[in-house]
Order: sequence, then C-alpha cells, then structure tokens
Amino acid sequence: MSFPKSLVIGSRGSDLALWQANTVKSLLEQAGISSTIKIITTRGDRVQDLSFDKMEGKGFFTREIEEELLAGTIDLAVHSHKDLPTVSPPGLCIAAVSAREDASDVILIREEKVDEKRQYLLPVHAKVGTSSFRRKLLLQAWRTDVRIEDLRGNVPTRVNKLREGSFDAILLAWAGLKRLNLDLSGLRVVRLPHREFAPAPAQGVLALQTRENDTQLINALRALHHHDVSECIGLERRVLNLLEGGCLTPLGIICKPDRDEDDNKIFDIHVGWASSAKSPAVFMNIKAQTLDGTAEKIVHALNNFQPCRVFISRNSRQGSFFNRVLENAGFSVHAASLIEMRPVKSVVPPSAEWVFFSSKHAVDFFLKAGYSLEGKKIGAISKATAQIIRQAGFVCDFIGYSTDTALTGKQFAGVAGRAKVIFPVAKGSLRTVQKQLPAINAVDLVVYETVNLVKELPEFDLPVFTSPSNVDAYFHVNPSARFHAAVAMGGAPASRLKHYGVRNIQQPDAFDDLGLVTAVMRLSIKE
Repeated sequence: MSFPKSLVIGSRGSDLALWQANTVKSLLEQAGISSTIKIITTRGDRVQDLSFDKMEGKGFFTREIEEELLAGTIDLAVHSHKDLPTVSPPGLCIAAVSAREDASDVILIREEKVDEKRQYLLPVHAKVGTSSFRRKLLLQAWRTDVRIEDLRGNVPTRVNKLREGSFDAILLAWAGLKRLNLDLSGLRVVRLPHREFAPAPAQGVLALQTRENDTQLINALRALHHHDVSECIGLERRVLNLLEGGCLTPLGIICKPDRDEDDNKIFDIHVGWASSAKSPAVFMNIKAQTLDGTAEKIVHALNNFQPCRVFISRNSRQGSFFNRVLENAGFSVHAASLIEMRPVKSVVPPSAEWVFFSSKHAVDFFLKAGYSLEGKKIGAISKATAQIIRQAGFVCDFIGYSTDTALTGKQFAGVAGRAKVIFPVAKGSLRTVQKQLPAINAVDLVVYETVNLVKELPEFDLPVFTSPSNVDAYFHVNPSARFHAAVAMGGAPASRLKHYGVRNIQQPDAFDDLGLVTAVMRLSIKE
C-alpha cells in the first residue's frame, strides 16, 4: 500500500516508548508504509518530583501526543494502552491494538534481601518502590508489613535506583522489562500471579491511535489489529470506564480466554479493586461464557456486595488474609475449628522417592513426628500447602492448582510415574489423590486423626467449611440447621453439605484464602 507521504509516528521519548514506536514502524514497513518517529514530551515526563496522586487530571502520558494528532503534526500515535483514558477525544480513535505481552507485574528484589520463606520472597518490613495506586493496594493487601515509597522515572532509572540501594525491591510490569531486555543480574525476579495481583486494564498491549477521518490509514492498520486481544481488553477498560476511573483508579483486572470442562470457550476474569486509595481491597473471580453485559455485572458486584457474618471452620490464624480482607470490607468473621487433630503414632515409612501432602495439617504432623524430607521429591495439593512446606525450609517439585482433587491426582501421577509415593494422611482419609496412582506405588502414612469438638458458635449468616469432618461435626451438634448458602473448600465438604440438604454451595477457584474470599464475595452480592 502506498501513502502520499511518509507517516509521522508520535511517541514519548523513554526507552520503552521508543521501543514500542520502532516496533510499530517495523510492522508498517512490512506492510509497505514508510514512517518516521517524532518524540513528544508529556506532562508525565516533565513532572518527576510528584507522585501520581498529586497530579491532577487524566492522560499524564498521552494528552500532548493526542493534541498533536488532532493538530495534524503527526499521523499516528503509539501508546501503552493502559495509559490511555477510557474515552478517546472527539476526532480520534483506536485503529488497532497489538498482541498482548505477558501482562504480569513483577517484583525485583536485591539478591541479598531475598527471604525464601516469605511471601513473594520479600523480607519483613521491606522497602518497596512504586507509584502505582493499584500496586500499593494489592501488595499491602498481601503483605501488611512492607513499607511502600514512591518511585518515578523510566524503567531503566527505576532499576538503577534499586541497584543503588534506594529500595529493597521495586514493582514493575514484566512487559516493559521483557521488551527492553534489561540486564537483571544480581536481582531476583518474582512474577506475580494474575489471580493475586491483577494487572492494570490493557497492561502489555500497545494502542495505535489516529484520526477517525483518516480512513486510508485505518484500513491499513487492520492488518496489525488483534481482535481477540481487543475483545478482552475492551472488557477490562469498560469496567474501568463504568467505575469512572482513570490511570489513578486502584483497579486491577485481567480477562483471559479459557476453556470449561466441556471444552467450550469461556473468559476467566480476575479483579482486585478499591473504591479509593484509602478503601479496602475487594477481590473477585468471574467466569463468563460471553462478554456481553459482563462488565456491567462485574461493576454491580463490586458495588453491591453485602457484608455479613461469616463463620469459617478453622482456628483463627495470626495475619490471616481471609479474616483481614473480609473484615476490612465490613464483614465479621468468626473462626473456630469444630474438630481437634491429634497425632497418631505410625510405623516407619518405607523408602520412597516422593512425599505428597494433601493438606497443611499433614505437613505439620509429619514434621512434628520427626520424619524427614531430606532427599525426597515433594508434592503439594495446593499453593497454600506448598507455602507451609516452603516455610519449613523445603521446595516443592509438584504443586496442584485445581480444586478438583481427582484431576490434581491424575496430573501428579503423570509426574511421579512409577515412583513410590508416601502420603501422610489423616485416619479415614478419602484417598482421592492416591486412587489416581497405581496401588502399589501409593503408601499411606497415617500421622493424625480428627475428633469432634462441641462448641457454641455465635450467630452467623454464611458458613465456610474447610473439610468434610468439620461439616459432620457441625451437623452432629446442629442436626436441624439450615443454610441459605455455604462455601465448601473442595468437592469433599461440598458432598457432605449436599448430604445434609444444603443446595446453594459455592466452591473456591483454589484451595487458599484468596479462593475463599472470592467465594464469600460472590455469595454476598445483592441482586
């Protein structure tokens, strides 16, 4: 395709912005379109001594570029899509979006500061640099002990400040680090899971913006457009727009195409949000078959959950994410196990290559009994169980991610092969994982048993049952109890709840506190 003149691409002057502009320039050249790059300084570039919360308005990194586009001094603007306001100025449009780079946030930690036993490997009271409201909100939801201080500047400048010792760690987008191919030697890179640390709307995507009456260029840019990416980030930015937010709004959201159990296309959406920088964090996980109307449903859910009285069938834990997040959001939480766990003296286990733990309690009783994990490969049913193992000084070789324990068992069987596996378990264990392995390879090691406790509980609206034993213990004392809804941590407690007549049962998307929080949030939404 030929144009009457070489196109002028408008871009900021940072290393990352120029990488983005040059990438688009190369793609245009492949389409037969020549172009040059004009560097434009934005307000966000000029003002480096203020954090974003002290800068008024929106479009810190885009407004001046859009003004030149409207004036006709440039033909095409290349933006980090996450920097754009959700509504384009009159006369401009997004003609194409790029493929999506990995949208994850990462923590870079000075190697000498890494603490292998702590979440995200951050040491206690770590000094962490970021100027993003969203990153501050989410990190403090998980690690209340860290000290967060403002960090401005382009990506290389931020990394240099870390190397110089101004911070113990910094928070950045992985996409920028990957695109710049920076030397990260001497730094530990910790990728943050989307479900725990939802990225900014449209993070990792480039937006190609032009005048809406430039039909020739718009048509040419169709070859560069990624419709599937546009569909997902359209949902993310629609939610941002409905929340009347801009780049300062503490909203993390990512929409990813997925498949359900019947191999139908669905969308898996993770949200971390607060109504203001000083408001509590709210976490949501939504699976949708279509994106039509989904943004409106998400915003309704975020704005219309009804705090209630929650009972969870486990003893209160210091610093519990579950208690802290729900209580900050207005819920009351009463935690009390309805069973007591007692050690069982077991035989000396046979030699085995693997030890697989199906609960955090199994880890505790196994180690307290004096059994050793040295020289063993270690499997864990979930990330939460793996965290307990890591705190004990060991690293897992297999971690399950599904709430379907049979599926986790099949996946583990594929990893373990014909190796012998010891399963530290409770007396009377359902053996769901073991059944997926050849019987000769799965050896149970009974390390504890459960005994029902009789406890008086305060009134509550929503129970969360963490095990089938706790369900049985509750109904043993309260046989006529009826619940409008309940949360069950997995299929086994859900099955027991159904046995007692409970029908509205929500299961978490993972066996951890975040999964339980999102399950409680879903059941507390006012219709």
